[in-house]
Amino acid sequence: MAGTGSTDQLMAEINVTPFVDVMLVLLIIFMVTAPMMVEGLNVNLPQATSEPLPSSEQEQHLVVSIDAAQDVFINDFKVTVDFLREKLSKVLETRTNRAVFIKADKDVPYGVVVRVLSEVKAAGVEKLGMLTAPLDGEKSKKR
Repeated sequence: MAGTGSTDQLMAEINVTPFVDVMLVLLIIFMVTAPMMVEGLNVNLPQATSEPLPSSEQEQHLVVSIDAAQDVFINDFKVTVDFLREKLSKVLETRTNRAVFIKADKDVPYGVVVRVLSEVKAAGVEKLGMLTAPLDGEKSKKR
């Protein structure tokens, strides 16, 4: 009668090995694909000595970009200069921070940049900033 115990009982433990395997595979996938998810436009910024922008994790900055082909973008959305004021006004209606940053390629004619600046100001922008790249000497000093 020593063998009267039943061996057909259910096991109540969770096997975590497959779970850990899946999580490690997902971690590797995200580590490989994260550098490929770089956003933004390719703009050759003029260089100047200035301090970096204060970064706020909660709020994304509104950037108006002008690329070398003189195409105008609000963040990643392409607009024409004629409709820039209208589109920017609509965007600014929902934002509490009415600051806008201008990012223009250094090869864009000055007249195009001034026209975009005037349209941005006419849209009701309260603060307007210019984005530049640091000078090559400044990069080596910071390292």
